[in-house]
Amino acid sequence: MKRVSNVTLRKRLVTVFLLAGVVLVIIITRLGYVQFVMGDQLMDKAKNLWSRDIPFEPERGDILDRNGVVLAENVSAPSVMVVPRQIKEPQNTAEKLAKVLDMPIDKAYEHVTKVSMIERLHPEGRKISEEQADAIRALNLDGVYIAEDFKRHYPKGEYLSHVLGFSGIDNQGLMGLELYYDEQLKGEEGQLSFFSDAKGGRLPNIADVYEPPKDGYNLKLTIDDRVQTIIERELDNAEAKYNPDGAIAIAMDPDTGEILAMSSRPTFDPEDYQNVPQEVYNRNLPIWSSYEPGSTFKIITLASSLEEGLVDLEEDHFHDSGSIEVDGARLRCWKRGGHGSQTYLEVVQNSCNPGFVTLGQELGKERLFSYIKDFGFGTKTGIDLQGEGNGILFKEERVGPVELATTAFGQGVSVTPIQQVTAVAAAVNGGYLYEPYIAKEWINPINGEAVDQTEPTLKKRVISEDTSAKVREALESVVALGTGKGAYVEGYRVGGKTGTAQKVGPDGKYMTDNHIVSFIGFAPADDPELVVYLAIDNPKNTVQFGGVVAAPIVGNIMGDSLRAMGVEPRTDGLEKEVQWPDQPLVEIPDLIGLEKKELTQYMVNLSIEMSGTGNYIVDQAPKAGTKVEEGSKIRLFLAEEAPQKDHSDHSH
Repeated sequence: MKRVSNVTLRKRLVTVFLLAGVVLVIIITRLGYVQFVMGDQLMDKAKNLWSRDIPFEPERGDILDRNGVVLAENVSAPSVMVVPRQIKEPQNTAEKLAKVLDMPIDKAYEHVTKVSMIERLHPEGRKISEEQADAIRALNLDGVYIAEDFKRHYPKGEYLSHVLGFSGIDNQGLMGLELYYDEQLKGEEGQLSFFSDAKGGRLPNIADVYEPPKDGYNLKLTIDDRVQTIIERELDNAEAKYNPDGAIAIAMDPDTGEILAMSSRPTFDPEDYQNVPQEVYNRNLPIWSSYEPGSTFKIITLASSLEEGLVDLEEDHFHDSGSIEVDGARLRCWKRGGHGSQTYLEVVQNSCNPGFVTLGQELGKERLFSYIKDFGFGTKTGIDLQGEGNGILFKEERVGPVELATTAFGQGVSVTPIQQVTAVAAAVNGGYLYEPYIAKEWINPINGEAVDQTEPTLKKRVISEDTSAKVREALESVVALGTGKGAYVEGYRVGGKTGTAQKVGPDGKYMTDNHIVSFIGFAPADDPELVVYLAIDNPKNTVQFGGVVAAPIVGNIMGDSLRAMGVEPRTDGLEKEVQWPDQPLVEIPDLIGLEKKELTQYMVNLSIEMSGTGNYIVDQAPKAGTKVEEGSKIRLFLAEEAPQKDHSDHSH
């Protein structure tokens, strides 16, 4: 029998121990790797197997005007969820839920018996009222949960609807600013996690885990609620008076590109968008619609001609016979028989097409179209809203003498309203073309601090300050002396331009008695703080001229908006030229300090209402210097003693 030596035995023992040591090291290493490296991952997988998550929606950020007025907010609207495996009496549960939620029992039963971890009762159990939520809580049903949720509320209804847009049942932005800035507004979802066994039963000894949602940022707009309210009112009035096919209005701060107001008709209620035709809510006309601008486009031709030094508005003259012939085509003035001999300032005041044709011819194709593009036409402005149009310009290689001539007075080109406002703002603000924008700053909803702000974006300088000043003066004279008199506002210097654009029909020909009438105005004329554009599509039962329909509406918007913005009235502007049947305004005299018996020499064309007792006038309203219509009422306040005042400055 062969015996194993001690040396060999020891070698074998050492080998066994070494192998055992290696295995032990591998096991320990693996355990350490599982514990310290894969531990969290494995724990998450385990938790996913026996945890159930009830989502908690974040609050969508509010949308506010520039002064903090709430335009879009959230209201509580809880949602019902069920964990089918926890429901012990599905038929009873279904009947009780169906009764509270006003849904068929068989549909409720289908939800509570569905093979799923968590089931939403959609749509009847989504965004329910607080009364319904309280009723379900009172039932104390196993496996039925109420999740905190919200729905969007627009407190001003149809106001600003195309700009604000709306969000869907899952709080996702679907249109307008709600869609454009959905990521910033929507926030991050939270959840309540509870733990259950393999059968779905709740584990009572393990605490629930709550991860709160992160609310979205509040969005403060450039919109001024006061100006927006005025524009909404005037569009409503225009709709009632003229029954148009459509209407749009935009107000902008020309020094920054900030949109102060934007609206259109037809409009809709964002909370009821499901019952509105898609072509109504899906088209924000001020940025989407594209049409021939008509005479408002003459501002660009005017600015270009002045910048090139081609015309002196007061020294150069043009004789208008009523039409001008260009390459065999006869282009007519709106006034039959023409305006006769005019300065070019009068050409602007009278909106004389043949006169602007000559300016276009002087500029030539290359220069005119270069300015048109510099002013932003033919490309999107870049406003932070979806659905903006490009407009349509002639391709330069296809521009002949006739196309050049018609372009000079706004026919044959197609532009969007936002392009017109942006371009005219540049023409009157010193020549600076800004990118229009509507989101002013983002606000942390917890501490109210701004986390991001939008600064004005200057795209380019298109004309000089000197040229811009001449444009402003010319357009102020249009309102005081020319076709834009309807936009004149007593106490403010207003400039502007009328527009009456022909529309192309389905047959490709211009339609008759169907125009888009418009007016674009700015004020104060020497240092503009507000640019307003208004267009009315096919107004009924009226003469379809921009000066007749659109200018007075812009005058109303301009006057009320300037007062709301705190812009002080002045008396240094051009006097409005009065024509029959208009009556000149009466300037109210300074009556404070006079006796009652002295009033007769003043009150020939004003009516008086007196308050108080005594013989002396101590106060008056309106104040001296205010211009009012003849026959207007003024109120005088009387007292027994004359006020301490030097009478030497009374003008008798």
